[in-house]
Parts: sequence; C-alpha cells; structure tokens
Amino acid sequence: ALIMSRLAPENGASPEIQRLAARIINAQQDEIATMQQWLKDRDQPVPKIEIEGLNLMIEIKDEPYTMYKKMRGVLSDQQLEDLSEAKGAEFDKIFLKYMIEHHSGAVYMVENLFNKDGAAQDREAFRLASDIQVDQRTEIDRMQQMLKQLSKSG
Repeated sequence: ALIMSRLAPENGASPEIQRLAARIINAQQDEIATMQQWLKDRDQPVPKIEIEGLNLMIEIKDEPYTMYKKMRGVLSDQQLEDLSEAKGAEFDKIFLKYMIEHHSGAVYMVENLFNKDGAAQDREAFRLASDIQVDQRTEIDRMQQMLKQLSKSG
C-alpha cells in the first residue's frame, strides 16, 4: 500500500486519489509503528522495513523476509510495474482496483486471525486487528464508489 500510494503524485493521480493515497500512507505508517512497538514490548524480533522505488525489503534478525509476497492482496512485481507506468485517469482506475485487492487481503488476514482459537487474546492486538478490519472495509467501500464514478465518467 505504501509503494502504491507513493506513486500517486508522480503519476498524475486526481486530487481525490492523492488525498486517499496520503491517508493510506499515514494509516499504514501508524499501523506499522504500532505493530513494531507491540513486538518490542514483548521482546520479539522487529522487522526492518525499507522501500526503494517499487521494491519493499523486509528483514527479520538481519535476514531477508520474502514470504509476505505470497500473502493475499500483495501485488505482483508485474502489477506494481503496470501501476507505475499508468498516468492520470488510467492510474486512478488501476490504483483503486489494486488497492481494493490489497485491502481485501488485510480483511482476510484479520478474519483468519479471529477464526483461530486463542489468537488475538491480547487486548492491544485485538483492538489493532479490529481497527484495521473496520478501516479497510470502510476504505474498500469508499474506493468501490470512487471506481464506479470513474467508470461512469470515462
């Protein structure tokens, strides 16, 4: 989501999409910081996250972590490339389509977590997961409406 959202200004996204992208960046950065602090508080390894262009690098204990690429909603390298090459209204449409897919992956992960016995028993973890799920569903609804409007006007 961070990589996709950072492309909005440079790819001529509409002001509405740029505002959405800025909100997504803020929300994601806050969620990452919260999860990293949660891990620190429990003396767990904290992933290091770095973004260079279209590449997301995650390290845990100084080892590359690439399993995230198999998670539902994570875009393929080709999808990221396609998005990075799109401009203007075409960017807006692809951005919304891919971000809906990405957010749906987050909703799936939270549902999966809540379906596991004993998971999310920690009050902070439960609250964070619940908040993420509600926020993602709300944004999915908003983005679907935006996509409908773009389809009608273009």
